[in-house]
Amino acid sequence: MPLVSPAEMFKKAYSGGYAVGAFNVNNMEIIQGIMSAGEEERAPLILQVSAGARKYAGQDYIIKLMEAAVARTDLPVALHLDHGQDYTICKEVIEAGFTSVMIDGSHLPYEENIKVTKAVVECARDKGVWVEGELGVLAGVEDEVRAEKTIYTDPDQAVEFVQRTGCDSLAIAIGTSHGAYKFKQGSNPTLDFERLEKIGKLLPGYPIVLHGASSVPQEFVDMANKYGGKIGSAVGVPEELLRKAASMAVCKINIDTDIRLAMTAIIRKHFAEKPEDFDPRSYLKPAREAVKQMVQRKMRNVLGCSGKA
Repeated sequence: MPLVSPAEMFKKAYSGGYAVGAFNVNNMEIIQGIMSAGEEERAPLILQVSAGARKYAGQDYIIKLMEAAVARTDLPVALHLDHGQDYTICKEVIEAGFTSVMIDGSHLPYEENIKVTKAVVECARDKGVWVEGELGVLAGVEDEVRAEKTIYTDPDQAVEFVQRTGCDSLAIAIGTSHGAYKFKQGSNPTLDFERLEKIGKLLPGYPIVLHGASSVPQEFVDMANKYGGKIGSAVGVPEELLRKAASMAVCKINIDTDIRLAMTAIIRKHFAEKPEDFDPRSYLKPAREAVKQMVQRKMRNVLGCSGKA
């Protein structure tokens, strides 16, 4: 099945009270693990590529891996650019065959964010490519994205931003943050559901996106640390909070850190228990299975998208 736009996915997700997972990919094993999970759960998929992934694997390699993945499935799958830093990058991936792009102008002054987002929308329209904008700032670090503090999205400004840019979906800031260190140990993590509800009412039927939504499962933090890791006091967003957001206006939830944690923990465990292994296949196979299981967990407990393909 060819790659698709997320338009129909989001329409169904909004009316059905669930979200579609946007999973970051960096190599073959991650793509295979995600696709296997989607097949077993019969769930729609968005596979997204960050600036870091493009530098690591190369855009051409990722596109060819994606072509191989979708050739073997009847699932709806979108290929998305995560955190496109400027117009040039967005234009490049649109021409390369991506079906969805995010232009991240959140670090820019408001009017400049509007200007660059609108330009990407105009570039994407002729090719039927979906455009995600961002308003508000998420703190934290993940790949090329870095910010010291969160700036929550203003609901009224969100309406104006969507109207003036024509973007198809909007990533907002309501308390999530990038990376594994979102909250302090012993704190009471929360999301601003009142703000999300207001944005949903002001933009009825419009798909909202959550970035920085990793839950940082402690069993994988503990496993990694047990076998030599030094991950420290990583704390994420509780899965029940994300499930609530998915039942509201949020139609896309980005997931990356939790996949990294699962892979790393399993690989560390493998080397500790089988130090004689040097064949990459011996440790990448269980790592791929860990990706699959983590994605299935998210589909069932967070996204609510199992059986929705």
